[in-house]
Amino acid sequence: MNRLTVEKYRKVSKTPIIVVLDNIRSIHNVGAIFRTSDAFRVAKIILCGITATPPHRDIRKTALGAEESVDWEYSETTLEAIKNLKECHICALEQVVDSVPLREVDLPQDKTIVLIVGNEVDGVDEKLLDFCSQVIEIPQFGTKHSFNVSVSTGITLWEMYNKINA
Repeated sequence: MNRLTVEKYRKVSKTPIIVVLDNIRSIHNVGAIFRTSDAFRVAKIILCGITATPPHRDIRKTALGAEESVDWEYSETTLEAIKNLKECHICALEQVVDSVPLREVDLPQDKTIVLIVGNEVDGVDEKLLDFCSQVIEIPQFGTKHSFNVSVSTGITLWEMYNKINA
């Protein structure tokens, strides 16, 4: 299937996206986000707060080794992580008044994109929204008001990847 080895993956150019996990509770969601981030060659994942970090057998269970290929770091707080990324185009994935539907998001081609995804219950910490260039929402048409965080991250990364590589 022509898959890269971890060594070759580490050497290829990455998509200029940093995924920030804001206090993700589920270790399985963390692993799934690593796996999806590997697929889109995300530059880095920043794990914040209570978010579990590798090495962990349950992360590996869903990441299938992507925790070895995708660069990551840990930050005690998401606010601390975001303040260090102020030169980037920061986006939060959250449902708020005036959020931008995912299909309508306009991404700059000359900056690294930061995607903040939030806690499974509480979403992205409201204090972080003031640091965002835009807040993105995935339109939904059923009875539920949200996707699983790993699913919504995958949908959003796919759209961002396509916009960056158009």
